[in-house]
Amino acid sequence: MRIFVWIISALLATAATAQDLRVATYDPGLTRKGPGLLLRDIRRSDPQVLAAARVIAAAAPDVIVLTGLDWDGDGQALAAFAGVLEQAGHAMPHHFSRRPNSGMPTGLDLDGDGRAGGADDAQGFGQFSGQNGMAILSRLPLGVVIDHSAVLWRDLPGNLMPPLPPEAAEVQRLSSTAHWDVPVLTDAGRLHLLAWSATPPVFDGPEDRNGRRNHDEAAFWLHHLPPAPFVLAGNPNLDLADGEGRPQAMAALLEHAQDPQPKGAFQPEQAGANAGHRGDPALDTGAFDPAGPGNLRVDYLLPAKGLRITGSGVIWPAPGDPLAAAVEAASDHRLVWVDIDLGSLEAGQGDR
Repeated sequence: MRIFVWIISALLATAATAQDLRVATYDPGLTRKGPGLLLRDIRRSDPQVLAAARVIAAAAPDVIVLTGLDWDGDGQALAAFAGVLEQAGHAMPHHFSRRPNSGMPTGLDLDGDGRAGGADDAQGFGQFSGQNGMAILSRLPLGVVIDHSAVLWRDLPGNLMPPLPPEAAEVQRLSSTAHWDVPVLTDAGRLHLLAWSATPPVFDGPEDRNGRRNHDEAAFWLHHLPPAPFVLAGNPNLDLADGEGRPQAMAALLEHAQDPQPKGAFQPEQAGANAGHRGDPALDTGAFDPAGPGNLRVDYLLPAKGLRITGSGVIWPAPGDPLAAAVEAASDHRLVWVDIDLGSLEAGQGDR
């Protein structure tokens, strides 16, 4: 306990000032293989759950987009995890979550295996409705959320959707998890979190269905940027320098947003797949199989260009750091944070 208190005290010393708003995104790995299992593990004080809470408490965000957290109909798991986070020293009393597309049945055989009802037949890959969903936790009140998750893939202008059977095209949603516009209500005005978690651009065939969908999930925001300060936030599941995927939509978003390029304090040895990477390893946010994709940058915070960034980082401590064990135990993703000057938020109200 003393070590944990020291961790929090040391890191809070570098937390956002009263003039800044700290925004974060993180996949804490809070997903399980069946409904209700996450809530069970939270109530049992599962070590992985506690580790995820420690990482978030150490970063001390004002608002965080959580990707990779199971949804349940009455929000018990999210509320229980917020309670664990409060016990870890960082209360975030304002919550938002909604049923994601992951695991939502379509009633169709989308993967062509002759059976309907499998994980690949859902609106987004999932073994049950709500698996691997999203949530928002905030110290500040949240406004009315615009949920774009029901938009059909075929209805996105210029979409790259491959030819699908008519019955599939009529129901197939664009979002593999969700697309949300979440207003954060600050004293300086509203900041819109444009949150999403995309399908990885792999695990398909030559038709590149997942690669096309991953691209279009990012391209969606090109048509839905609000006329107010925003931060694109979440897990686009795409590294702009390494790995597979189509980077054009993310590159186009950077014409409207800035990339603070948050960096971690430690980069593992660049062996295996990492040895062939072109991108700066300090920008990586995921520690994946070194024999496969290697470490990649897949989690992003991209503030609107008019906002002034005062700090940013990736919670990736070196071995031996007191926080390192919790980071490793929680997830193969790393938490990303950005500090935004509230003065620039106030000045940008009404301007894109």
